[in-house]
Amino acid sequence: MIEDSIQLGDAVEHRGVSIVPLFPRRDPQAEYVTLEEALPLGFRVSEVDAAGSVPELVAVNPLDTPVLLYDGEELVGAKQNRILNVTVLVAPGSEIRIPVSCVEQGRWHACAAGFAPARHAASPELRRRKAELLGADPLARGLAQSVVWEEVAAKAGRHGVRSPTAAAVDIYRSREEDLAARRGVFPLLAGQAGAVLALGDERLCLDYLSRPAAFARLYPKLLDGYLLDALEHDGTRARPERPAELVAALDALPRRRARSAGIGEDLRLAGAGIVASGLVLDGELVQLSAFTSEAERPRTRVARPSRRR
Repeated sequence: MIEDSIQLGDAVEHRGVSIVPLFPRRDPQAEYVTLEEALPLGFRVSEVDAAGSVPELVAVNPLDTPVLLYDGEELVGAKQNRILNVTVLVAPGSEIRIPVSCVEQGRWHACAAGFAPARHAASPELRRRKAELLGADPLARGLAQSVVWEEVAAKAGRHGVRSPTAAAVDIYRSREEDLAARRGVFPLLAGQAGAVLALGDERLCLDYLSRPAAFARLYPKLLDGYLLDALEHDGTRARPERPAELVAALDALPRRRARSAGIGEDLRLAGAGIVASGLVLDGELVQLSAFTSEAERPRTRVARPSRRR
């Protein structure tokens, strides 16, 4: 299913960071729009009620088209900033609860009635750790929360960022100048529907969407997450064949399908040092995220500019 759906392009490398574009082998069948497209049209995400619930939010879709919420997308506002635990396809004319994790530990009061999309997604390292915990039950309430807070705090410490509410968004804001200097190195290509990030041979992340137009809207968010992790990379280059090896390995992994929070089926793959999740609708691979998953590796402290926010 996976190798039949995805074709690799030519890698772009910079300072030991490699990003390989992915292209679809088939014309997409599933119709959907992204969060940014849907919000101005009346789609909304909010707390479940006035009291709120950390591991869940409510998504209301008044549109006649499904809305895709991507694994790791960050939502800012309401009582606390959250990230999506899984990719969810919200059916037209429906209201559902979606599983999330908090990425802001020191606030629990409303700063807005609802949520707005952040300009970034969670970093691959945070998404990997979350995926490892959620493999057994992707809809489990709050299962990954302590690990998510731990990773946000550790990331802030390595980047020398102090946030009054321990918010992930403050890490991105603090490193904005460094991220901006690297964004243009890895441009989106025409027809691109995914990417493989390689930080050396052992740290790989794959993201794929069936519709190139939808991926074009998500790519800037994913890229900022990639680059935040890349700021910690030691410069070691991955072997050129590593992204293709990852794609080939995915097809050989045991897979399990389960109910999704929205429409379609949640797909889980794990083994051979890889953890992956995706969404399948009517036999079509709509979305896939995959990460190399091995023992924790030693980390070095990031060289931090003298400026502070």
